[in-house]
Amino acid sequence: MSAALPFGPDYGFGLYIHWPYCSKICPYCDFNVYAAKDRDNRPLLDAIARDLARHADDLPDHPPLGSVYFGGGTPSLMAAGDIALLVELAERSFGLAPGAEITLEANPNDVISADLEAWAAAGVNRLSIGLQSLDDDALAFLGRDHDAASARKAVERAAGPFPNHSIDLIYARPGQSAESWEAELTDALSLGAPHLSLYELTIEERTAFGKRAARGELVPMEDDDQADLYELTQQITEAHALPAYEVSNHAQSADTQSKHNLTYWRGGDWIGLGPGAHGRLTIDGHRVATHAAPKPADYMTSIESPPAHDPLSDIDNVRELLAMGLRPSEGIEMARIEAIGGVPLDEETVATLRSSGLIRTIGDRIALTAEGRLLADRIAAELSP
Repeated sequence: MSAALPFGPDYGFGLYIHWPYCSKICPYCDFNVYAAKDRDNRPLLDAIARDLARHADDLPDHPPLGSVYFGGGTPSLMAAGDIALLVELAERSFGLAPGAEITLEANPNDVISADLEAWAAAGVNRLSIGLQSLDDDALAFLGRDHDAASARKAVERAAGPFPNHSIDLIYARPGQSAESWEAELTDALSLGAPHLSLYELTIEERTAFGKRAARGELVPMEDDDQADLYELTQQITEAHALPAYEVSNHAQSADTQSKHNLTYWRGGDWIGLGPGAHGRLTIDGHRVATHAAPKPADYMTSIESPPAHDPLSDIDNVRELLAMGLRPSEGIEMARIEAIGGVPLDEETVATLRSSGLIRTIGDRIALTAEGRLLADRIAAELSP
């Protein structure tokens, strides 16, 4: 693989495994998920294993994996032995780089009841725990199956075997005040997690919340109020030494930043396995997109055919690299954008955004300012061809 390419595994190489089943589907969730029932999971596991093998055949020159991420859905419902099997297959297919990050998304109740040592023995070295809130009324509103006490217990239990762990919270909920969010976030910070993912509630049309909003039963928070809470979030996290290293993600240090997500934001390669999983791969110097069939049954059937690669145009690559590369605080090299598109970023647009205080340039790198993060998507669109 040529180091001169402006995208690809030189900027990170990861593996995403999507486990689509959940014990309960949350009303805000727009992911590709299905209710967990009594079922034989072996056919899906076998399909994921075969999918990994055929990707290995397509990518003989790729380096060892820097990260493996079990997402969902609720992959903490998987048996530890099945997690171990997939980690072993990943290592056998590509190798694991020294210090490779292996993340498991987990619900608090699973963290409380699981054999955490078995997860660690399977290869997991990072947990991403979906607390979503530390307020019982908010958890009921969000349709979660745990309470605040269980959330705290889960984080305390995880911290021993998994010092590298992250917690997710959802804020900007309808009617949420700045005072209540400040108290809740401060409470979450007291748990000592070295990484936080803090997301504003988004009402998607096809979700249960989206249907309630369409009927007028749920009123999303106004954009200006959301922006105020976002700015408050930055103030609180910076005061607690967990500054944002990406629009929605905060870490104590570079060591606790998500290696896997950095691969996305830096324009690296990742394999997407499991129903509905997306991937980005560099094959023979060209960037391709992959998208697995969303329904588990269709996904299992599709493994009998060669994987579909959708070539990305230069414009696709430029727009995607800008949209992703602007999100982390490190920004992105403008020369990489020019190398793909053949022309530099528009100087007048860059100058206008910089004078407006929305972007900053550091040498050849362009990055969002704190104010610019509130308008990340708009800024990426303005800079794109």
